[in-house]
Amino acid sequence: MTSEAGPGEAGERRSVSDAVGVVVLGACATWSLVTATVHDGRPEGVLLAVLAVAAGYAAGRICGALLPVAAPCAGALAGLGLAVAVPHLTPGPQIVAPLGHAGATAALLTLCVGAACCAAWAADSPAGRFAMGVLAAGITVTAAFLGSISGFVLCSAVLLCSLAAGRMHSRAAGIAGLALTVALVTGLTWAVAGNALPEGLTTSLDGPLTQHRVQLWQDALHMAHHNAALGVGPERFGELSTTATRTLLSDGKPHSALLQQASEQGAVGVVLLGASFCWVLHGLWRSPRPTPVVLTAGAALTGLAAIAAVGNALSFTAVSVGAGLLAGLATARPLAEDSPQQEVAVRPRRDRLTP
Repeated sequence: MTSEAGPGEAGERRSVSDAVGVVVLGACATWSLVTATVHDGRPEGVLLAVLAVAAGYAAGRICGALLPVAAPCAGALAGLGLAVAVPHLTPGPQIVAPLGHAGATAALLTLCVGAACCAAWAADSPAGRFAMGVLAAGITVTAAFLGSISGFVLCSAVLLCSLAAGRMHSRAAGIAGLALTVALVTGLTWAVAGNALPEGLTTSLDGPLTQHRVQLWQDALHMAHHNAALGVGPERFGELSTTATRTLLSDGKPHSALLQQASEQGAVGVVLLGASFCWVLHGLWRSPRPTPVVLTAGAALTGLAAIAAVGNALSFTAVSVGAGLLAGLATARPLAEDSPQQEVAVRPRRDRLTP
């Protein structure tokens, strides 16, 4: 005799999460238009990023339902090929490359490792899991080969988190840990920009972050303090930043998603950015996929959030699409799990139930 686990309730939860996502992404797009109208800004970049995340998420939900193993594997291979083949994403010795391409490469490789590990946990056969594990390890080694130190560290961290996720029975604690990690990284970024850290710690961070990046952050925080409500308008940081205007090859960005939102779209923009990440975590918490898959994807997306807090990764469309794709894959319900179970008629025979 079998009992159903309440598919109607699970479907209702997924519908609520999807509705919240529509509202949050729609609010991000709408607010960028509002601030652009007030300050004569250019919202195209924000709108493209929102569209990329939404498209990637929808594709991930569809492909994850149809091909729960092959889809993340294909995504990992595609991302790896893009990171290796496209020269503007590689952090090699490019003198004319603007600041930020190294972060995009690290973010893309981190998402690729997360997708490969998700495919490994979704595979049924030991051979399939081993192959996907080898792929994830190979992507990590590739990050080191490309010279992306941050990418290698984050890829290794995702691998370790994925292994630990296989021993966790409650995903709530893991999701809470990921949220706390992002909160600490963003708080540290804000503290560095506001020169609120002890002098010794600030000096030790100047090397990895570079003084130029810290000065961009300080300019962004200055704009946020003077335009707390609406910011200065999308894509206007480069025009108003003293550090950016003095830089020969500036891309006009503060290289921090948090500080870019604060300076260009004000406090509401920061709230919407945080709400977007909270929606992703909520969707993972309510996901019908196994806990190892959910926490592995969450670890990779947390790594991306950490890179975005101190870099310019979200300005690359490939990274935004990859983030949405991984989130969609980790929250999709495979069609095999939705197939109706055959009812087995039973009748008592002596001391047991038989068909």
